[in-house]
Amino acid sequence: MRVFKVPILASLAALLSLSVVYCSFPAAFLSLERALPPSHRVELDQLLARDRVRHARLLQNVVGGVVNFSVEGTSDPYLVGLYFTKVKLGSPPKEFNVQIDTGSDILWITCNSCSDCPQSSGLGMQLNFYDSASSSTAGLIPCTDPMCTSSFHTSSTECLTQSNQCSYTFQYGDGSGTTGYYVLDALYFDMILGQSYIANSSAFVVFGCSTYQSGDLTKTDKAVDGIFGFGQGSLSVISQLSSRGMTPRVFSHCLKGDGNGGGILVLGEILEPSIVYSPLVPSQPHYNLNLQSIAVNGQTLPIDPAAFTTSNSRGTIVDSGTTLSYLVEEAFDPFVSAITSAASQTVTPTISKGNQCYLVSTSLADVFPSVSLNFAGGASMVLKPEEYLMRTGIIEGAAMWCIGFQKVQGGVTILGDLVLKDKIFVYDLARQRIGWANYDCSMSVNVSVTSSKDEYINAGQLNHSSSSGDMLFKHLTTGTLVFLMHLLWS
Repeated sequence: MRVFKVPILASLAALLSLSVVYCSFPAAFLSLERALPPSHRVELDQLLARDRVRHARLLQNVVGGVVNFSVEGTSDPYLVGLYFTKVKLGSPPKEFNVQIDTGSDILWITCNSCSDCPQSSGLGMQLNFYDSASSSTAGLIPCTDPMCTSSFHTSSTECLTQSNQCSYTFQYGDGSGTTGYYVLDALYFDMILGQSYIANSSAFVVFGCSTYQSGDLTKTDKAVDGIFGFGQGSLSVISQLSSRGMTPRVFSHCLKGDGNGGGILVLGEILEPSIVYSPLVPSQPHYNLNLQSIAVNGQTLPIDPAAFTTSNSRGTIVDSGTTLSYLVEEAFDPFVSAITSAASQTVTPTISKGNQCYLVSTSLADVFPSVSLNFAGGASMVLKPEEYLMRTGIIEGAAMWCIGFQKVQGGVTILGDLVLKDKIFVYDLARQRIGWANYDCSMSVNVSVTSSKDEYINAGQLNHSSSSGDMLFKHLTTGTLVFLMHLLWS
């Protein structure tokens, strides 16, 4: 296993941002001539310098595009309770199931050296473990690398002096956590380059290899191979790829709420005329929006706007890694009271396990009000009853639906999958805004692909849970990779 020198992270990331070089040959043979006479002696450093220029020219012609990931799972807490995708890492590539999480930054996979991590999953999937020693393209991040000495808001980095490995510790909001070390290896994905053109491509990314897990991450009932962080931090995959011009600095998802779930996830922009946008609160580690008010049946609730003010311990966060949704106490009580008042004429209110529930014998839309979350910039998020209620069972022939929002005594309002499902969400990091629109996520969507950093072209339609395409390009061979590493090392 190789440990790269200091320049390798930045240099390799910039140079090996693509796996595409292809040639066409004419029918007639071309004669080849030596660039230099065989008797002419050239020093090695001259050859390396000339090849560096050539490889730089080759890689300058790289055009970025939309990266498409499959989506599986549902928001139903009684089934899966999370959405996940598949990533391929290493050489030869190995597939891993990872939770889609916009509330954290790093991509991490469980290491094969993690003895206390789940060995099986109640989700019916086989768990896989990452082994850097079995990947011919893997490299550890040394303590001397700049990223190991920098401060990242989502993780605490430290140096394991005995092994010279850059390690991390990360804690999630539910109290679970992971510890491990950083690895640089190849990530393989489908890249949409234009109408109906899908390329199998690859890039080198930094991710975590988890050697210890705690809290809910140790449970087997919903265990996956890792977590795919889509935050704004410099170590998120979206940041790593967009900084090299491979993808636009925007990603989108459409999470299907009913049936078997699934959906669409792209590193790119989903285009839909009905999308409304609200600006991100600046200088925040998460996707914070300025929630200003809540309305039920068009009536604004009596909530002090200060309840939603963003600070170190308050605010409103969009987080696909949270199954339900959470509302601060000052807003929760008026919210539940208004829902109960509007529906109590045709349903039977009841309390179940401390939660406000309702026995319903008819269609939800017929008896429950619409809810509007109103954000800065005039953008409203209209919630259907099934986006603030969750079905928990049947009592005496009536379905029992409970308030899906949970009360938070002080702290942060979190919009989880309960709210995010059945909507297009666009995280436009370039313009620092988030957009959304109600949508049937089983339908295809229009996406855009960037041909330069400022120009967008329509890339056509992308289908629900679709991530396969024809191979138009070849991956970098191991020999080419080793050669490029040699150039960077010198």
